[in-house]
Amino acid sequence: MTDQIKIGFAPTRRNIFSADAAIEYADKTRAKLDELKVNYVDIKDVNADGLLYDDDGMHKIAAKFQAAHIDGLFLANENFGTEFECARLAKQFNVPVLLWGPKDEAPAADGSRLRDTQCGLFAIGKVLRRFNVPFTYLVNVDIDDPEFTRGVEDFLKVCNIVKTFKQTRILQVGPRPCDFWSTIVNEGELLEKFNISLSPIPLPELVDEIHDLQDKKDPEIAKTVAYLREIADVQIADKDLNMVAALKVALKRKMVQYGCNAGAIQCWTALQDEIGILPYASESLLQDEGMPVTCETDIHGVISELLVEAATMGEHRAIFADVNCRHPENPNGELLQHLGVFPFSTAKNKPILPKSHFVFDYPGSVGFEAQDGHYTLCRFDGDHGEYSLLLGNAETTPGPYEQGTYVWLQFANLNRFETKLVYGPYIHHIAAVRDDVVPVLYEACKYLNVKPDFYDPIEEDVQAYLRGDITSIIKK
Repeated sequence: MTDQIKIGFAPTRRNIFSADAAIEYADKTRAKLDELKVNYVDIKDVNADGLLYDDDGMHKIAAKFQAAHIDGLFLANENFGTEFECARLAKQFNVPVLLWGPKDEAPAADGSRLRDTQCGLFAIGKVLRRFNVPFTYLVNVDIDDPEFTRGVEDFLKVCNIVKTFKQTRILQVGPRPCDFWSTIVNEGELLEKFNISLSPIPLPELVDEIHDLQDKKDPEIAKTVAYLREIADVQIADKDLNMVAALKVALKRKMVQYGCNAGAIQCWTALQDEIGILPYASESLLQDEGMPVTCETDIHGVISELLVEAATMGEHRAIFADVNCRHPENPNGELLQHLGVFPFSTAKNKPILPKSHFVFDYPGSVGFEAQDGHYTLCRFDGDHGEYSLLLGNAETTPGPYEQGTYVWLQFANLNRFETKLVYGPYIHHIAAVRDDVVPVLYEACKYLNVKPDFYDPIEEDVQAYLRGDITSIIKK
């Protein structure tokens, strides 16, 4: 199921240009949005024109959009537009703003012009800046040009990233493992800067939930066990498989109880001592349900997963991996691996639930190679009060068999990627999704107060894509 985004549609005009032409193009824009199946709130009821151009209409539109809880605002400049009303409206919403106007027709035979849309776009952009309103510009193309469709669809992805980021609450199960200083986070700063909150619970609370579910023979456990037997080669004992299922159900219940959309768990090593299994297979199940849980209480890591998945509108699930070691033969090849955590849906071969893993002699890990293709890599991180989003692409490449879940990726220049991770503020954990969503993550950064950071010199290509000059930043 893909994520749903609702935008407020505010076509605008200026009085000295043709109102009839503006109404005509506003209706054409509506028809195109309908064709693209965009969920939008219209303003045809605010005045006879169904357009934004004065204070009275602006206040009515703002009230309507606020009541509808829009996730984004689309300012469609149907003639020159009224720049100060656009800015006043946008200032009332802390959501992404899309600015576009249809390409002007040729001047009439007598030299007159109906709309001057492009000229008005320059004015609106300037006034939005004066109001400190960040916005996304979709270049001045015809409504039937492919650049318009792609621009709108990318804007919806940007809205989804921003919505997800600002509504994130993370279940933190247990404290950070003592040995993992690299996963230290500033909880207060995450709340103050980004409205990201944590719901910490002690490990015993989770363990009590597991035992309670087992004592009551919760049907969700049996359902999960049956599902695992269907999708995986189960090599562990029945009691351990039951515990894998019980842990998955307990984590999900706790996330729902505390209103969380993600989680992070202390997996070293008190949990194994308490319940006798590793948490990774349980986490892989939750990844597939869009409720990611990361290990070593990597809060920034699970935020990375949420962002990269939101960039795909929920169509693709992210793998979460340790960046482990260089390829033995390919100078730009790198291993991304974990004891589990990759969603089962990302498997290239049938997953296995092995009896143990070389790192831990416990059941509960997962084994498979991830699917081939182009991946977007993403890591949200920060220190000293500054936060950034590491971004880039890589492509799968053949490599040796590994225990656990893994994928070998080839980079344009592995040294650049490696150096970025070492200099930071990043660590060895990264989220990756089999899609090309670097440009929309880059565009979303302007709304998140986060600096985009590339490990390859691709910013000019990303900007060219967003302008509509190229259709992909991935070099074939």
